[in-house]
Amino acid sequence: MAQSPYTVRWGILATGGIAQSFVKDLLCNPAVRGVSDVAHKVVAVASSRSRDSAAAFLDKVGLSPGGVALYGSYHELVADPNVDCVYVATPHSHHFQNTMLALEAGKNVLCEKAFTVTAAQTRKLVETARAKGLFLMEAVWTRYFPLSIKIRELVASGAIGTVYRVVADNSLGTSKPDGNLTFSDESRMVNRDLAGGALLDLGIYSLTWVFQILYHLQPRAEEDKEAPTTVAAIEKYDRTGADESTTVLVRFPQHKSMGVAMTSLRLATNTDGKNSGGPAIKIQGTLGEIQVTGPAYRPTQYKVVRKDGDGKVEVVDCPIPFDSERNHGHGMFWEADEVARCLRDGKKESATLPLSESIVIMEVMDEALKQGGVEYPELITTDVFDPQSPLNTGSR
Repeated sequence: MAQSPYTVRWGILATGGIAQSFVKDLLCNPAVRGVSDVAHKVVAVASSRSRDSAAAFLDKVGLSPGGVALYGSYHELVADPNVDCVYVATPHSHHFQNTMLALEAGKNVLCEKAFTVTAAQTRKLVETARAKGLFLMEAVWTRYFPLSIKIRELVASGAIGTVYRVVADNSLGTSKPDGNLTFSDESRMVNRDLAGGALLDLGIYSLTWVFQILYHLQPRAEEDKEAPTTVAAIEKYDRTGADESTTVLVRFPQHKSMGVAMTSLRLATNTDGKNSGGPAIKIQGTLGEIQVTGPAYRPTQYKVVRKDGDGKVEVVDCPIPFDSERNHGHGMFWEADEVARCLRDGKKESATLPLSESIVIMEVMDEALKQGGVEYPELITTDVFDPQSPLNTGSR
């Protein structure tokens, strides 16, 4: 008799676009992606402002209201005894307070990237989760793509020799003829009150590729891995003071390796929409290189160029499974599957993105923003938990 899959009961904290994409993926048939050991069920949804917003969310994602608790506050959601894990889908300005709210209520948490606004906040979340024996993970979905796993395995096997350099770009071309960006000043992309800017929203993916190769694959125990030095160049958006273009150079001197992580709201990585400009990521080793076709956050193809390959290029396509019955398949289900397996196996963090690595990445972004003179308000940078913070209550 086949064993029933381990099912995670999810509570969804926030009802915006990213939450909709995530839940639509949760509702996809796991068999479509070849998964039979874990499954997912949404049991609660919360908006910070009204229960009606939570109800409208169900319509948007095509979820029947039966068996789903609807809340008009985050406090009610984290108190729901039927929730196994809370998915925090608010802007990253809110992540620290929202995740602390869930952890303090005894809930496991999957928190969207960027984990927090500051490294100090990330360290506080990790300390709290560990002290309470709870699972915590940053939702960097790209790490869990089969494509990413294959590339890490290739690099670890020595297929392209010793890797000394990774160059990655994740940028959007939103510049208008008048010099402004297409985003309104209130948009989370450029509003410093919401921790707006290219680095925390887009650059995290460039750094993901640098780190999952040059840091994650270091053959050392987690506590002994070499953290990089950081040099950054930042151009600030005149209208809001957020970073509009950022380049981060990280160097691992013990390994003689370096990474270049680029991001911009001015220029697109994919200039013509057809990737004619080449790969978004280049992983360069002594025996060859791996070129990853963009976008950096949702890649579906990579190429292997070998030094002795006589000009032949190996092209590997990794399409994202699509559930035709639900007319969806975005790629966020793989990170959800990872959460399910960790919870099933009693793990408190993911080996694919350890909490210590999330901290180091946040430290790099901290330093980059500091060098660029980008500052955010105290409300969203404090590492003091306040259950009644407006970030938790939705009050203006």
